[in-house]
Amino acid sequence: MESAPESAGTGTAPAYAPAGAGTDGGDAGSAVSPGRVLNLAGVAATSPVGRLAATVERLRREVRAAHAEAEGRALVELAKGILVERLGCGPAQAARQLAELAEQARMSPLEFAVEVINQAARDRVAEATDAFLAAATGARAEQREQAAVRLRAAESAALAAPDAQAVVGSLLEHALRPLGAVAVALWAANPDGSLSLAGSAGFAPAEASRWRYVPPDVATVGRRALTERSGQWMGSLAETGLPTIGRNAHPDGGRVAVPAGTGGRIHGVLEIAWPAPLEPQPPQVVRQVEALAELCAHTLETYAPRADAVHEPRIMPDTAELMDLADGLHDPALVLEPYLDDSGRLADFRIQHVNTRFLDPAGRPRAVVSGALLLEAYPMTAGGSELFQRIERVYATGEPFRARRTRLTALVDQVPLSAVADISISRHGNSVLLIWRIEDETARLASLLQHAQRLGRVGGFEENLLTGDITWNGQMFDLYGRPATSPPVPLEELPAHAHPDDAVTIGRFLRTLLHQRRPASAAFRLQRPDGVTRHIRVVAEPVLDTDGRLFVVRGACQDISAQHWTEVALAATRDQLAHTEQQAAERNRLALQLQHAIMPPTHAPLQVPGMEVAVRYRPAETENLVGGDWYDAVVLPSRRVLLCVGDVAGHGIEAATSMVVLRNALRGLAVTGAGPGQLLSWLNLVAHHLTGAVTATAVCALYDPEERTLRWARAGHLPPVLVRGGEAAPLPLLKGMLLGAVPDAPFEEGEVRLAPEDTLLMYTDGLVERRDSSVEESLTHLLSTASRTAPTALDQQLDRLLTYSRSDTDDDTCLVGVRVG
Repeated sequence: MESAPESAGTGTAPAYAPAGAGTDGGDAGSAVSPGRVLNLAGVAATSPVGRLAATVERLRREVRAAHAEAEGRALVELAKGILVERLGCGPAQAARQLAELAEQARMSPLEFAVEVINQAARDRVAEATDAFLAAATGARAEQREQAAVRLRAAESAALAAPDAQAVVGSLLEHALRPLGAVAVALWAANPDGSLSLAGSAGFAPAEASRWRYVPPDVATVGRRALTERSGQWMGSLAETGLPTIGRNAHPDGGRVAVPAGTGGRIHGVLEIAWPAPLEPQPPQVVRQVEALAELCAHTLETYAPRADAVHEPRIMPDTAELMDLADGLHDPALVLEPYLDDSGRLADFRIQHVNTRFLDPAGRPRAVVSGALLLEAYPMTAGGSELFQRIERVYATGEPFRARRTRLTALVDQVPLSAVADISISRHGNSVLLIWRIEDETARLASLLQHAQRLGRVGGFEENLLTGDITWNGQMFDLYGRPATSPPVPLEELPAHAHPDDAVTIGRFLRTLLHQRRPASAAFRLQRPDGVTRHIRVVAEPVLDTDGRLFVVRGACQDISAQHWTEVALAATRDQLAHTEQQAAERNRLALQLQHAIMPPTHAPLQVPGMEVAVRYRPAETENLVGGDWYDAVVLPSRRVLLCVGDVAGHGIEAATSMVVLRNALRGLAVTGAGPGQLLSWLNLVAHHLTGAVTATAVCALYDPEERTLRWARAGHLPPVLVRGGEAAPLPLLKGMLLGAVPDAPFEEGEVRLAPEDTLLMYTDGLVERRDSSVEESLTHLLSTASRTAPTALDQQLDRLLTYSRSDTDDDTCLVGVRVG
């Protein structure tokens, strides 16, 4: 037993470190090399720190040697037990026999004990050892023997480890570090397709905590090994671009991910990290890694995440619960259980349960299918259909599979080619639920055709001209208004069932079809026995025999009555719309002529000593919105100036004529010398009694050039704006109701004295009104624009206000500007 510590390592020094040692992000279990020990020894004579370091290194070697010796003893004791069972002797005799045989083979007791275990087990570890021994012809004998010892030592330590974390630590130290690996991670596959980090060694604790849980469908190195169900040997992580644990510590390092599974089911993934790019490995090394992955699979079978894990796997139902679930489905379902061969590998699936809605594609009863193996009941699944491979994949990875409209020849080759099914495969615990819904494509297409004929009101017919046999479908009888028990109508009798005015059309149709033997179509009015007339379109084609003789006519009839009457209604609507549009255009033309005659858009400015008056009128952008906006600026006999703007409610010729009445009435009333409030009172009576009760808004002002005073009143209109010294502000909001609302309404007057260079603005709401803003917001924008206007000519100032107007109602706009000289 003296050689046990030596053989448990690499052949030079034991390489065991406690699980979790050296987890500093890549230098895991960093054993001090012999060269480094010598350096420390050299320093020890002169440095207390050096002596302390040498002591610590020596203690580490002793601990590792103690661990290796204990694991070696466990393997030797296991070999003794095998000899006791095989030779039928006692423990003492088995120990002597083991020592004698080891001496005869010129092997250490530990190496010979591993050989005995391999011969007895014949498992993946033994296969990996045999592959290494067969391929390593150039290696020293002790190296070949140490490979077997290393794998069995890793297995022994893993079986004795209390959890997955200790298992991966043991694998790294005993089996993987001699291969150059620096870190290892063990992933547990959850039922929802996610991955949980069951254990890791060689990675920093913060890195392991960050990678504790990988959600489903996230592409990682471990995920690729799980979905492809094959080992992923990556020379460098930089070449793959896949994220994974420890990528930042070794971005160019090699990485290997191998599925860890038993009995056809993958329980997780073993991932191994190298610090540098990994060269292609020989087959014997690949076999060793696969053996270690299978060893991890046994650990993962009983793995349960910690209570503080991010992800808690779902509790899957057992087989009995799954059978109850299948019986509650409305679709046919099978419950499959894995069937393993003598070596423990997945060979087939047994049909454990068949629910009551199951329909066998081959027509066999449920009792024949239930209990049989899947490949025996449905041998076609092992062919090119890949259905069995899909079931294997779902069982192995837990990821469900769905497929629509799959040909059932993938199951049974005797079913019709038109038979298709929707297939669903999912894993529940250790069972697989297979659901398929058989669909007869021919019947489905026939049903679709029947629905299309019913919705389109299409009937089909076939008439044999030699035998006189006529075949109608049900829709043809409905079109003709005849019971299904009545005889069909021959084509030659079609004129007798049509409107007399359509006789020429039907005659042309029959000549083309029967005599010229060419496809033909026609539209006619069918007169049914119930007195209803339907508009029908018939399409038919001749069928000739091998001698070129006409013997069958096939065709279809469609009820186009709704389409016909829709076309008639649309034609009448188009005529009525054209007439209405013509009337509207004429009315708008007259309104525009009237509006332009009274207020041409280009109005000459009023010439008054001591003041400047300019007006702008902007018609609506569309002729259909001719409105009732009006303005006036006239010198009265008293030398005072009448200034007014107004807006009649509505559009069109009525608004235009009402505007003319109010504008001319105000001119006549202003000659009396009355003030603006009185003028609006009289104009209110005119609007209420003499113009058909129209309503309007207005501002009326009288300006005295000698006194430079402006008296004004308003009737529901926005107040004028006074621009003085670069500041714009509205005049006070006087009381005054809109014109025409009530027969008698008072109107308050206001007076303001204008200073030289003052500008007064009177306008209609078309200048400021917006659909998305209040009047107050629009008025604020107008005041801001007027305030920013630099001293310039009055005409240019009005043009600027029109240009920067934000109104969007397409209404008429009147703008009157007065500037005092």
